Amino acid sequence: MELDAFMELAGPTIGAAMSAYGVAVLTQAEDAAAGATVNLGRRILQRVWQRRDEQQRAALERDVREAAEESDDADAQAALRQAVKRTLRDDPELLAELAELLPRAESWSNRFTVSGPGSVVNAGTNNGEMSSTVTIHGGKTQ
Repeated sequence: MELDAFMELAGPTIGAAMSAYGVAVLTQAEDAAAGATVNLGRRILQRVWQRRDEQQRAALERDVREAAEESDDADAQAALRQAVKRTLRDDPELLAELAELLPRAESWSNRFTVSGPGSVVNAGTNNGEMSSTVTIHGGKTQ
């Protein structure tokens, strides 16, 4: 798996784990109450942390702490992703191991989010115009 593809898939799990545990994510045991996403992110961060030397571990802990404290700050989140990406760029074997932890594409369910008047979801092929009609309680159509 390519590094950028891995980061795109794993990024949300890393963020969820960091938000749930903060810096403790690096040493936290699996939590039965935590969701699968949080536990996957925790496992990824721990494996990255374990592959670093003492100085690199301290830097990763700082990045996790800052990302947890500033969870709405896109720059703090990006710094954490970059720290993970640097480690994986230098360790293709770890990247391959962690890619095995991610769900397989064929096991993913299709999820669609639409919003706004006239929004339409088409999970297949469309060869023409698409529109939607929504009936609101009371018989009025939009």
